[in-house]
Amino acid sequence: MRKLENAELERLSVDEFKQSDKTPIIIVLDDIRSLNNIGSVFRTADAFLIEKIYLCGITATPPNKEINKTALGATDTVEWEYVADVTQLIMQLQSENVQVMAIEQVEGAVFLQDFSWSGNKKLAIIFGNEVKGVSENAVNLCDGCIEIPQLGTKHSLNISVSAGVVIWDLFKKFRY
Repeated sequence: MRKLENAELERLSVDEFKQSDKTPIIIVLDDIRSLNNIGSVFRTADAFLIEKIYLCGITATPPNKEINKTALGATDTVEWEYVADVTQLIMQLQSENVQVMAIEQVEGAVFLQDFSWSGNKKLAIIFGNEVKGVSENAVNLCDGCIEIPQLGTKHSLNISVSAGVVIWDLFKKFRY
């Protein structure tokens, strides 16, 4: 085996990325404190051609030096928008026929591996605060909740890890 050089990876230019067909997933980050987590989610969104990211509540917005440390330029490729109130955003997305799911541990949540999505309808996934998670108000407005099964002692993952796990799983369900 030989490790590939960057020139061999056939990466899209910023313009090619913006013009490409996107995966019909919208990411909502609500009250995310860590600038590194925000940047990491942007980078993951770029990798899987995610349609858009909404930044809500206290979540910082680009341009930001600390976000860019982990985003590595993905804030220039992935479309994003700041909306102060996540509950207003949820209702707006639902009025646009977008299915809205919180990534949260709640009664009645569907485990990620059991969640069925064909891509016939756009899907918005909400990730909440690193300590408090997705707010109860937001959860109650969502069409449902998806839970990442966890078998260890902690029963929580870092937001950027959660986003990577969920986005990869949904990308596979949509593309393959």
